[in-house]
Amino acid sequence: MDLVPALEEPLKKVVGPATAKVMAEHLDLHTVGDLLHHYPRKYAERGELTRLADLPLDEHVTVVAQVATARILTFNGGRGQRLEVTITDGSGQLQLVFFGRGIHKPHKDLLPGTRAMFAGKASVFNRKMQLAHPAYELLKRDPDNPGGADEAVDSWAGALIPIYPATAKLESWKIAKSVDAVLPSAREALDPLPPGLRDGRELIPLPEALLKIHRPQTKADIESARDRLKWDEAFVLQVALARRRYADAQLPAIARRPREGGLLDAFDAKLPFTLTDGQEKVSKEIFDDLATEHPMHRLLQGEVGSGKTMVALRAMLAVVDAGGQAAMLAPTEVLAQQHHRSITEMMGELAEGGMLGGADQGTKVTLLTGSMGAAARRQALLDLVTGEAGIVIGTHALIEDKVQFHDLGLVVVDEQHRFGVEQRDALRGKGKQPPHLLVMTATPIPRTVAMTVFGDLETSVLDQLPAGRSPIASHVVPAEDKPHFLARAWERVREEVENGHQAYVVCPRIGDDADEAADAKKAKKAEEEATAEKRPPLAVVEVAEQLSRGPLAGLKVEVLHGRMQPDDKDAVMRRFAAGETQVLVATTVIEVGVNVPNATAMVIMDADRFGVSQLHQLRGRVGRGSAPGLCLLVTDMPEASPARARLGAVAATLDGFELSRIDLEQRREGDVLGQAQSGVRSSLRMLAVIEDEEIIAEAREEAVAVVSADPDLEHLPELRTALDALLDDEREQYLDKG
Repeated sequence: MDLVPALEEPLKKVVGPATAKVMAEHLDLHTVGDLLHHYPRKYAERGELTRLADLPLDEHVTVVAQVATARILTFNGGRGQRLEVTITDGSGQLQLVFFGRGIHKPHKDLLPGTRAMFAGKASVFNRKMQLAHPAYELLKRDPDNPGGADEAVDSWAGALIPIYPATAKLESWKIAKSVDAVLPSAREALDPLPPGLRDGRELIPLPEALLKIHRPQTKADIESARDRLKWDEAFVLQVALARRRYADAQLPAIARRPREGGLLDAFDAKLPFTLTDGQEKVSKEIFDDLATEHPMHRLLQGEVGSGKTMVALRAMLAVVDAGGQAAMLAPTEVLAQQHHRSITEMMGELAEGGMLGGADQGTKVTLLTGSMGAAARRQALLDLVTGEAGIVIGTHALIEDKVQFHDLGLVVVDEQHRFGVEQRDALRGKGKQPPHLLVMTATPIPRTVAMTVFGDLETSVLDQLPAGRSPIASHVVPAEDKPHFLARAWERVREEVENGHQAYVVCPRIGDDADEAADAKKAKKAEEEATAEKRPPLAVVEVAEQLSRGPLAGLKVEVLHGRMQPDDKDAVMRRFAAGETQVLVATTVIEVGVNVPNATAMVIMDADRFGVSQLHQLRGRVGRGSAPGLCLLVTDMPEASPARARLGAVAATLDGFELSRIDLEQRREGDVLGQAQSGVRSSLRMLAVIEDEEIIAEAREEAVAVVSADPDLEHLPELRTALDALLDDEREQYLDKG
């Protein structure tokens, strides 16, 4: 069944080729249906004005305000003229400037007392916010010329003015006029919600919701429209994910059950500690999945240091016991090498199967990365294809075409958010039948985000730390307000080192030539835009030098960053792990998975330049041994700033789930959902993953019920049509690979 032709109509037929071109290029709107789903961002009321006091800098803004003053000034010895108009909305003032020949019309239009909508890019000039050459649309009749009011002004006489997400090339009111042209087609919109669901939840029909969202008469109209449109988005997406899970559950896979007296039993017998209840529970969920003849698709979320690697390793050993191979994918070479080291250490002689001194039931644990020498690489590839290696650990080099497995049974992906869906898919194609998949992440993901972004994976959560892990004390160090606090921070680092421990110092920037060029470019741009001066972020190379000469003189200080050669990086990490280096000054390359139990202190410079989740990840690198950890968040930001509040939140709690929630509330959730999940992001226009938790959870339940009763949606043609629209090529692929 085809989508309703009225909504499929190309925009150029309705709004004209010029406007349609701008809409396609700048707003990604191509059809009548696309424009109907381009909802107003907010609504301005006749009597109420947008707050000029809250205007964001460097963004394209639309404001409704009243002209307070307008005057023409001359400059350049009288040769140049500019028009300066001050507008006000009660909360603040904003200056508009027009230059040259462009001043005559606005000078005639923008008389004091005139109300209008203004659109432009907010910038700062001479410490004042201004819009240069804004576009404007008058909002009331000119009392001196009552006959000259044009229809556009009349059409703005309604109660609520919709303000659309706009661009410099297309102001909000021009979008509104185009919406007027397509609104009649809304009546033909197909309603994807099953009638029972819609009536049961008292949701208005879709055509009515579209009319009300674009042209509300009252605030209640906006509310009922939003409720309805949020349900659409949540439900259609959850149906897509539920169908994905349903289809996966039909795929064949080889059941992998550990055998008595095999590798897993031998490994468990030599563990020097007992597993936590959480590890036991999650392991059981994983083993139950592995024992079925359909591929496991599970997301393992665990706080930094909650023992995810141990859980993953036991799953890999179970698969090897069952005659299969397990592959673990890490996002970086440093991390792959580290996993290889820690897994071979944990397994001891069990990791030396077939080698002299190796255990009888052991297997071979092979490393495969892009920077290996040719001979080592040839041997690794041979171990994989013959099945000699039961476990292989590597970067995405594992996915290359020439890598062949003997019998790939399980894929473990570490740090999912750094790993594209295409890569997961390529690896999945390596098995004779689809391998089982375990995705691990140390970034705690709020439940609703997990349901939305990873909705095709079952979720397991490890939320208790293993016994023996130490608490981490975190403090904010306001270097600008209280310089003696920073001096004390370096003394604390010295004390830790004198007690036989080690410390990290993290900086946002590397500080080598490539950096300098980028910074010079940024600085030039900042000067051009005449924004308030902010020094460039602190750099690893410079900070290491200053510390070695100053407060940490006499200690062994080394640097680590992403632009070093892989061998050099590995050598630095080995020296630090061995305790030869006392202080490691690094970028966030240490954020993921670096494990040095003897490191107890971390100083994060310019901490306000990192996100909440990132700070939490970094902090998890200390306190991994028996000694308590210390994390100092250094910042120059003033006490009342939002950045300081964010750092305060990180210092106040070690609960990653709580922090990820704060993070989501403070950032736009697009960042959190991440670019890898573009399919989800582009389909959510109204739904907010954190605020709409209940809707998402309920929509998931409804979706599961609908799909299990009617997997092909034969009885719900409208829902099928909406799904097809959601799953255009890009998203179809995204969901397939999820």
